Amino acid sequence: MTDSGADPNLPATESGAQTSGSATGNLLIGDLRTTVFHLALPVLLQQLLSFGVGFTDTYLSGRISADATSAIGFASYIGWLASLVFGLVSTGTMALVARHWGANEIDSANRVTNCSIVLGALLGLIAAAAIYFGIGLIGPVLGLPGDSAPIAIRYLQFDAFGQFFTALALTGAAALRGSGNTKTPMKVLGLMNVINIVVSFSLVFGWGGLPRLGVDGIVVGTVVARVLSGLLMLAVLLQGSHGLQIAWSQLRPHSDAMGRILNVGIPAAGEGAVMWFGQFCFLMIISRLNVESRSAVFAAHIVGIEIEAISYLPAVAWGQASAAIIGQSLGARDPHRAGRSGHEAVKQCAVLGLALSVAFFFGAPAIYRFMNTDPAVAAAGVPAFRVLSFLQIPLMALIVYTFSLRGAGDTRYPFLFMLIGMACIRLPLGWLFGIYLEGGLIGAWVGMYSDILLRGAMIVARYVHGDWIKTRI
Repeated sequence: MTDSGADPNLPATESGAQTSGSATGNLLIGDLRTTVFHLALPVLLQQLLSFGVGFTDTYLSGRISADATSAIGFASYIGWLASLVFGLVSTGTMALVARHWGANEIDSANRVTNCSIVLGALLGLIAAAAIYFGIGLIGPVLGLPGDSAPIAIRYLQFDAFGQFFTALALTGAAALRGSGNTKTPMKVLGLMNVINIVVSFSLVFGWGGLPRLGVDGIVVGTVVARVLSGLLMLAVLLQGSHGLQIAWSQLRPHSDAMGRILNVGIPAAGEGAVMWFGQFCFLMIISRLNVESRSAVFAAHIVGIEIEAISYLPAVAWGQASAAIIGQSLGARDPHRAGRSGHEAVKQCAVLGLALSVAFFFGAPAIYRFMNTDPAVAAAGVPAFRVLSFLQIPLMALIVYTFSLRGAGDTRYPFLFMLIGMACIRLPLGWLFGIYLEGGLIGAWVGMYSDILLRGAMIVARYVHGDWIKTRI
């Protein structure tokens, strides 16, 4: 409970009203270790449910055919690209809202949020149109094995209708997390992920008298969840949540706020675009490996990447927690707490990274047998996946520190490091060891292993050096 009187020692918002420390909760004054953990936990729970969606899609497609697994895996790359494009808005939104929130400039935080919703909606429309019309044009040159290409094209054209609502959901979630509220995005996005899983299972297998739609049942579940998540997030923000609210009168692209959002978000979106393009090219390398069964090896790659995504869940959760604390700490002019936040997040995340490394190494055969019924998929994937298990802690550190830098608005260096890693390491080495030297899947993955280690070293060096603390947004 707060006092009814205004505290003369507290800063005023742009409207002249004073705000109390309750606006920022314990992000600025609580024990750092406890604060990081409690802020990350809701994000982790939501991430686990999100992973459950991808896991379910891969599992369901594995019950259909290797071609279906390849098609769903490729479609997930396109959906991932769309979410990275939406990062152009969401990254800048979270950094700016956190900075204003830490400085108790709540009016400015709301102005940024309203502007972000407009920009997010615009990007959602563009992404939907680009996927629907673009995938039909590039479909014939995808180079996917077997009958994967027509399945992937049909999936993506239907999924395009949900991208507009995904943009709204991700933008709203970023604003809420910037204010230190990680529980509401968890509830909204988590609920929609559960709906996604239930609908997909029901329509693939024809549960409850519903038709058996096969692969089409997977995409219907995805689109239903996308639409509901966007509408529910809008409803939450229209009603208002912990001081953050959108208003019809403010839903317009304020020039100052829009410029600042894009200044932070464009490099982040560029980083995402480079990452996606590099992953797409890497996927094409995998599809062209000189092996006996390309469909099995391609499916083994998809299964391996899908399972490895488990490591991203805690890394993203602790990274977003660190980003929120860093943004608010810099807004409150406490660079010492900001600097400690990233290190604390990495320490906590590394504990989970060690556990996952052990589980991946010893559980690789069982994982592949569970995820796909084709023995050739497991034969190709298990050796490569076991090597990857040793890189989970470096991967987590890379992700956490990248999010931490984004929280400060320092998005240019991660973009540069991504460009170097993809263009100079992952793709050349993947082609060299995978195709030219005919090393198969594990040979191609040499490029991925090397990229993780190099970029991890560069991002740690950037964070430890500390110049990001001076970033002005």
